[in-house]
Amino acid sequence: MRWIRESQPGSQFSHYFLRAMIITLAGNIILAGVKIAASYLSGSAAIYADAINSISDVLYSLLLVGGFFLTLRPPDLTHPQGHSRFEPFLALIVTLSMTIAGAEALRASVARYLEGGSAIQPGIPMIALSLSVVIKGLMYHFIREIGQRISSPGLNAAASDNLSDVLTSFAAMIGIFGSNFLTPLLDPLAGIFVAVWIFKTVWSTAKENLGYLTGAGADDDLRQRILDSVKHLDGVEDVHHVIADYIGPKLLVEMHINVDGDITLNQAHAICDQATAELEKIPEVDRAYVHVEPIGHS
Repeated sequence: MRWIRESQPGSQFSHYFLRAMIITLAGNIILAGVKIAASYLSGSAAIYADAINSISDVLYSLLLVGGFFLTLRPPDLTHPQGHSRFEPFLALIVTLSMTIAGAEALRASVARYLEGGSAIQPGIPMIALSLSVVIKGLMYHFIREIGQRISSPGLNAAASDNLSDVLTSFAAMIGIFGSNFLTPLLDPLAGIFVAVWIFKTVWSTAKENLGYLTGAGADDDLRQRILDSVKHLDGVEDVHHVIADYIGPKLLVEMHINVDGDITLNQAHAICDQATAELEKIPEVDRAYVHVEPIGHS
């Protein structure tokens, strides 16, 4: 009897994830350094808030790397369902650090606003923010493509965060320009906007990953795809008792199918194997268990 599942993420998964981690970590470290320097030299509240956001991105990248190596560990007697829950667990830890970063960005921006703000010379800050927009845009493109290919919630969240960072950098640009031509208060107001956007990202990331950790079910569209993948198979007369819930970032699917009760056991077993294989072709599905019953049983 096998007490644990003898499988682990494939080498292709490892290759894609490692590539994504190199891109994410390198890009975030570079941008954090550039923005910290620009914030120190310019005194801008907006770019300070954006720099805090980039520092939280570096931490997020480091924890994703840790989660990746934990996830690669094969199932064992202590974790018979595998170690995939570590990835969303670490993502929740990241949301805590992002909350702290958002609070610090908000504190600094509000304090600067109450002081009346100041006109920020656009030279160094605009160079730093323009670089951020370009790098984050490229990171969003590459990380989103890899995240969708390997169905990784951690990478999908990182891609969304990269897109959000493009928006916050544009907001910081507007604040810096506006502080010179409209009112000095636009710089700290842009910093407040960046802080609020960080909190928005925290909420969406926490909500998604709590679902992965607490065994949330598949959405309606995904459940329909699961049913459609099996209903068309030769020998499958009906499909019922479908349970699809998350065991970490991917789904465990349990399904009962009805077949002709007069076929041989070998034939029924072959249909069962085919249904299992079709289910496990779905990128969001980690593994599937299919139970065969004769027509009329439910």
